Order: sequence, then structure tokens, then C-alpha cells
Amino acid sequence: MRYSILSKILVTVFVLFTGIVSAQSHEGEEVETGAHDLKTEIKEYIDHHLLDSHDFSLFSYTTDEGEHKYIGFPLPVILWDNGLKIFSSSQLKHGEGVAEVDGNYYALYHNKIYKTDAEGTIKFGAQHDEDTHSEDAFGENLVVEDAHPSNERPLDFSITKNVVFIALVGLLMFLMFRSVASNYKKSNMPKGLGRGLEPLVMFVRDEIAIPNIGEHKYKKYMSYLLTVFFFVWIINLLGLTPLGVNVTNNIAVTFALALITYFITTFSGNKNYWKHIFWMPGVPVPMKIILAPIELLGTFIKPFSLMIRLYANITAGHVVLMSIIGLMFIFKNWIGSPLSFVLAFTLSLLELLVAALQAYIFTMLSALYFGMATEEDHH
Repeated sequence: MRYSILSKILVTVFVLFTGIVSAQSHEGEEVETGAHDLKTEIKEYIDHHLLDSHDFSLFSYTTDEGEHKYIGFPLPVILWDNGLKIFSSSQLKHGEGVAEVDGNYYALYHNKIYKTDAEGTIKFGAQHDEDTHSEDAFGENLVVEDAHPSNERPLDFSITKNVVFIALVGLLMFLMFRSVASNYKKSNMPKGLGRGLEPLVMFVRDEIAIPNIGEHKYKKYMSYLLTVFFFVWIINLLGLTPLGVNVTNNIAVTFALALITYFITTFSGNKNYWKHIFWMPGVPVPMKIILAPIELLGTFIKPFSLMIRLYANITAGHVVLMSIIGLMFIFKNWIGSPLSFVLAFTLSLLELLVAALQAYIFTMLSALYFGMATEEDHH
């Protein structure tokens, strides 16, 4: 009896599943074009999510009349084009308008500001053998897909979304540690926020700074190690929120962090450190000559690896997560969409671990480089 009921259930599920597949196959020709457009739209959304922007938008929607509405607020645009030009990013209308400032016209194309005319013409073909092609700022008349705009680009010092959040995280960290420091002046027992921060500070000191730098020299590097640890961690956590903050997947930000580590390492290097680079002890003279350029190149490769590791891991995590979320809109059935949701939720939890792990790795490797630069000769 049980096997009979089970077989009926299996047959029913099989018939329903077959019906769904059959219905989808009959609509294949009609859906194919729409699915292709949807995939393109998802890809463009992912690319847009990874980029910085000149305004802060929480979300957007399209009205019944086809008009795009953006919920957020503009940011100041600061350009140098034969003089300082300052205006609101609202004039650019999220890339759908042209801003006029002192008789000059500027348009936003792929999150970059170009000098243009009143119609917002973007010219292409400067690096192609074909004749120059153009389109307006809204991308209506594109002829060459992979061409780069040949319009003049003014120097852009704008306060973008990433800049705003870098400043906010810096201010947040200042207020956090200032509050903790003021409490320690009154009592050795941590209170409030200090109870949560003290174990993290102790972890950076006992598990990162002292083992890699040494007990006698770690103190002068603690301020930087704590700053970079909490900065990368908080920024990574903000990147997992619906705010759309993606600071550490900007190569310029990770480059700046790696450059600071490089300068601290270089200027902290003692005689023993430079001796091991330019005249490796304990090896034959011919090998010293061969190893010198390799060791010197290694001083640049180390911070370069810091930059690429942080950038690539955060970027890959965002791309995979957004792609899985996009699958829910592609499948549109009772199997694919829930499965995509479960995968996206699981990956989001994993990204919480990655956010802390990348902060730890960057801080640990920075401390390791500082320790190598200050290590004394034990021979």
C-alpha cells in the first residue's frame, strides 16, 4: 500500500514537471529574445554595481511611461578644465543628461565624465582605422561597440560614492576608538563599545603584530595595523549591504593601501634588510649578483600581491553573488528560483567570513613585511 501511494506521488510530480518543461519549450521562440535581453540587463547591472558613481542611489525603477526614477541624492562634481568647475551630479541626470557649466558641456558615459557639446555627443574611433563614429550621451546611436570615447576628459576630483564611504568609515573609526580611549583614562575595565573592541585589538596585537614583528618593535606599527584591519573589515561588511558600497573592489583603493604598506616597509628597513636584498650573505659572489635584481623585484611584488589579492577576492565574491541572484530572474520557476535564493543566502554568509578573512590576511602580511624589514642579523 505504501509503495502504491509513493509511486502515485512520483508519477504525479513527474507529470507536473514534464508539463512545465513542455510549456516552456512551446514558448521557447518567444522567450528566447526576452531571456537574452534579461541576461544582458543582469550583466549590465552587475557591471554597474561594481563601479563607483558620482551620485548615491539606493535603488531605481521605471515608471509606466518608461521614465527612469532614482531614489538617492547627488554628490558634488569637481572638475579642472581650464579652471575649477564645481556643480551637482544631479545635472548629469545619471548619465541621461548634459551639464552646462560656464559655457562648457559635460556628459557622463560609463561613469566617466567627458567634455561634449549641447547634444551630449560622444565621439569614437580615435584608435581605429575606420572613420570617427559618435553617439549621444544616452547611447542611442552607437556604431562601434568596443571603441573608446575620444572626447576630452577633464581632471576629475569629484567626491564619488566610494570617497564618501571612505570618509564615513574613517570618521566612524575615529569616534569608536576615541570613545574607547576616553573610557580607559577613567578605568582599566572596558565599558560599552570597548568590551567588543578590546578582544579584536588584543587579537591584532597578540596574533598578528608580536609574532611577525617582535615583542620589542611591534608597538610603533600597531596604529597602522589596527587602522588597516578595521578599515578593510568594515568596508567589506558595508559591501554586503543593499547600499551598494564597493570600495575594496576598486583597484585604486587597494593600490593606495598596498602603497602605504610598501612605504612603511621600505623606510623601516635596516642595514640587515638591505644587505639581504643587494648582497645576499652566505652564497657565492656570482649568485649574489644574480639574486640582487630578483630580491629587489620582490620588494615590489609583495605589495603588488597585497593589492591584487584583496581586489580580486572581493570583486569575485560580488560577481558570483550578483550572478546567482540574477539566476532567480532567469529561471522564473519553482525549482530554479528557490535554489538560487538558497545559494545566494549561503554565499552571503560565506562572504561575511571572507570580509574578515581578507582584513586579517592584509594585516598579517603587512606585519610580516614589517618584521622582515626590521629583523636583526643573528649570524
